[in-house]
Amino acid sequence: MSRYTITLLKGERTDDEAVIGFDPPLRTFFLQGFDTDDDFGSPEIWLGTLLEEFPTLEGVIEAARRQGYEVRGLERADMIALLAEAGHDYEPSIAEKLGFIL
Repeated sequence: MSRYTITLLKGERTDDEAVIGFDPPLRTFFLQGFDTDDDFGSPEIWLGTLLEEFPTLEGVIEAARRQGYEVRGLERADMIALLAEAGHDYEPSIAEKLGFIL
């Protein structure tokens, strides 16, 4: 799994510790940002938690935009690394093979 630190904006608020990455077992790009104060430390925005939910980097960024967030600070080299990681053929996970993940 790859994780790259980015800046995430929403209105006047900024999260300089947000992350974007690729999760090979789920075969999806993901984005997390704006930690909440709840007991679980859940992020305010957490995209890419389902199997093949965002197969493209553009898809996860556009989904964030639809919710009012803007991604900044994703370097060109990081984008290339993310796309290269997503370009591999990943075998279904054991959970998938057993039918736990559909």
